[in-house]
Amino acid sequence: MTFDRARRATLPFFAFIRHGETDWNAEGRMQGRKDIPLNDKGRGQAARNGEALKALLERDGIDLGGLDFVASPLSRTRETMEILRERLGLDPAAYRLDERLVEIGFGLWEGRTMEELASEDAERAAARRADKWGFLPPDGESYAMLSERIGGWLSTLDRPSVIVAHGGVMRVLRGLLIDMPTREIPVLDVPQDKVFLWRDGRDGWV
Repeated sequence: MTFDRARRATLPFFAFIRHGETDWNAEGRMQGRKDIPLNDKGRGQAARNGEALKALLERDGIDLGGLDFVASPLSRTRETMEILRERLGLDPAAYRLDERLVEIGFGLWEGRTMEELASEDAERAAARRADKWGFLPPDGESYAMLSERIGGWLSTLDRPSVIVAHGGVMRVLRGLLIDMPTREIPVLDVPQDKVFLWRDGRDGWV
């Protein structure tokens, strides 16, 4: 399903959090669908985001009971969500999972760094540098394909929500919400220590 950009102004409030750091993030490895756990820094980032979100919700009088909490099924997103909910004073386990929010798949490249791939698979690495949006890793998924998947999910968003997912998902989500060339979307900054907000047709961070 393609997301209707005309609907952006009517989307409900939501907060999007990228999972905290993992060792593979720190090493620059393509993580994709591999189920890599948070490291201690990542747990601290999740706690920080929970505190920041709590302060925002309290300041703006947003009722926790009216929020839908949903996460990607990978363990790094589940642990981030559980830390977040604990900081909000909620049952850590009382949230739902959505397979559509899983990270972009890097296929056979998962676990590799770009430096390794530049040596081991130079032709494909060069093709990715030339067109990161459309490039399809072996047995993987392109950013263009991911955008279609996340656009379908976004089309179903019908209540205020707190979402925990991944860096690639955050990139294409922002690309769907904010007009920009597709070449810019795969290189957007995706902080693990900030909360992305969408409210009243505008984006922000906390």
